[in-house]
Amino acid sequence: MENNNGNKSQKTCGIKDVLDIIGGKWAMPIIYNLSKGKLRFMEIERTVTGINTRMLVKELKNLEANGIVTRTVFATVPPTVEYELTNKGEKLLPSIKSLHEWGQEYAEVEMNE
Repeated sequence: MENNNGNKSQKTCGIKDVLDIIGGKWAMPIIYNLSKGKLRFMEIERTVTGINTRMLVKELKNLEANGIVTRTVFATVPPTVEYELTNKGEKLLPSIKSLHEWGQEYAEVEMNE
């Protein structure tokens, strides 16, 4: 969306920026699962149905780079890695939980039609 001067409006840029971070297929399910607390990599992989290892690594790196999650590596053999939401990531939870609830309601309506 552009104003008369050819500049993008602040509102549109904000939405685009959010979607660049959490608009992928897997970002919101990952964040939703991390709302329950710290999770190890394999726990996330098990709880996010349908994601493959390569995509999980990519999404977690993106979320970490954008300050949504923190990654903690423990010096064990094999290495243990835990992820948890940052304060910035926790601020997304009300919106993501609302979308989750809406999706459940929508799925119920679709099943009953």
